Amino acid sequence: MMAVLSTVVALVAGFSAFARSQLIQSQETADVSNAENSLTLIYQNNLNASDDRNHVGALLLDPVSQTSAAAACASVNETLLPKSTLQKYHSDFAYALSYQDFAEYFDAANAFYTENGSANNGSYNAGLVDGSKIAVASGGNTFIGHRNQKSFQSLGIPYANNPQRWTYSSHSGSEDCLSLNIQTPYILKSGSKKSLRPVMFWIHGGGFTGGTGADPLTDGGNLASKEDLVVVSINYRLSTLGFLAIPGTDISGNLGIADQIVALDWVRANIASFGGNPKQITVIGGSAGAGSVRALLGSPKAIGKYQGAVAVSNLGGRVTLGLKGDYRTLYSTYYTINQSYAIAGSQIFSAAGCNDTDISIQIACLKQVDALKLVSLPTVARYVVQDGKFVNTPKLILATRNRIRSSTRNDSTAHVPVIFDVTRDDSLKVAPGINSTWAQRIIDSKLFPFYSTGNLTLDSFNVSRRVATDKTFRCIDQATVYAGISTYVFEKAYFYQMERTTGGYDPNKLGGPANNDPNNPYFRFHGADVPFVFGTLSKIREPADLYYTQLTTGYFASFAKTGNPNPDLDYLRVRGYDKVADSIRETGAWNEVTRKGKEVWLLDYPSRSGSFVDVDQCK
Repeated sequence: MMAVLSTVVALVAGFSAFARSQLIQSQETADVSNAENSLTLIYQNNLNASDDRNHVGALLLDPVSQTSAAAACASVNETLLPKSTLQKYHSDFAYALSYQDFAEYFDAANAFYTENGSANNGSYNAGLVDGSKIAVASGGNTFIGHRNQKSFQSLGIPYANNPQRWTYSSHSGSEDCLSLNIQTPYILKSGSKKSLRPVMFWIHGGGFTGGTGADPLTDGGNLASKEDLVVVSINYRLSTLGFLAIPGTDISGNLGIADQIVALDWVRANIASFGGNPKQITVIGGSAGAGSVRALLGSPKAIGKYQGAVAVSNLGGRVTLGLKGDYRTLYSTYYTINQSYAIAGSQIFSAAGCNDTDISIQIACLKQVDALKLVSLPTVARYVVQDGKFVNTPKLILATRNRIRSSTRNDSTAHVPVIFDVTRDDSLKVAPGINSTWAQRIIDSKLFPFYSTGNLTLDSFNVSRRVATDKTFRCIDQATVYAGISTYVFEKAYFYQMERTTGGYDPNKLGGPANNDPNNPYFRFHGADVPFVFGTLSKIREPADLYYTQLTTGYFASFAKTGNPNPDLDYLRVRGYDKVADSIRETGAWNEVTRKGKEVWLLDYPSRSGSFVDVDQCK
């Protein structure tokens, strides 16, 4: 049996704009389906968008006989690869196919057929036609997506029915309301379960009032292509539509969290059809998405449905100086329904003009308010609450767990590997919320020594930035991983601080990066790690930016695959990422947080190990 490599009619550099995936209508047809073959996109992705024009991809099909090779290609609207193209891009496909052998997807001893070439060639190439459709059947539906040279893209898939306002969603329907995107390098043959890839399930941020799963910075195509995994990003209900809670009614809040779990259920039921392993799902979210991940770690409806969790810049917590918390604290601690209603309930009714004294009439009135108007009111609902169904506790339970007898363990929290993090200046875009009284207490405490750059404004800003980052991000997240590992609640825990920024972010015109060199790091702001995690960095200032991006995607992908962020060095070399492998070999492993070791991984190129930061300030 021989593996077949097919080429396409035209080459495409980079990404193209694709339509949303859709259920096949009677008049529609797809160019390609997975009815007869598994389809693997192979592409040497170095994550440098400006270099995409110098690389091409190919489709690799299931093993067939030599006489059937051309027909197999024709069945997916392609032809065999020209030998001339193979020769031109030999290096790319030497790496790509060496990896296929390394991962034991194909045996390198087998031959690969190309056009006008020997059956003994071992490397191949091709790009993909803009807008090429692919049909994937799953769960009684057929979804039409598209492919470019990096990934198969199934965008805008409805995972739930069209819910009535303030009712729970269900994935039993097919109306296009709540949706998710899937990007994968691999579509397996219909009915097969062979070589399923790990899944990263992304939950977007936006303060529970905004954001989208279709943010270009979190496009999963590069991550899926480079790391050979499946990336899912979801949308969920936000603001008052997703988080309104009214005591004494069936509107109990957390509809946005419920949507996330329904999406997770849909993925578990269907992702194998898109090449993903439903038993190897890592939930990952940023900002409010990280708050969602934290809620899912303690949700009885979500526990057991994922195998790892990553919270990128989770908010919450305060420090010993008596600093008053604000809404950001409520990403990690949860109001009761009554408390939420007192802050974001009656005010919403009043602002919407629903002022009847009968609550049922008020609710009926609110249901008639235009959705855009509702989420644009001066007060909106944005709080995760203790609803007794999806969230049962006022905070994540990190109480002692019996590590000997799993039957007596703490069932309130998922026992999975976790990663938490902070960017060095995570609160740069978040007001510190410090009044003059507390400012004096900060000075008197001597816990936050004044900076001496010669620029008084910059020095003051640096102190407030540090206080705000500790107060809002660092203290709660360092405490979470340490408590969770000390009590054996988490299976493993890792913590990192992002040390590289995407550019010279200078919101208050404070002077720019050191020595006015744009290559020098300046402020590492909230969300700045996202393009590195997804490999979507658009501007490469220096080679270290590119290597850092390759390194970061490698860490996160390794965690999704194994529960350990340290990539296999042999894997990196087979894929052609020698610089990254050399860096990891020189810097050593990213170690777990342990009961005796409060270790933080200072993520940069090269990275380095350190200890928890500002421990005294956080006590």
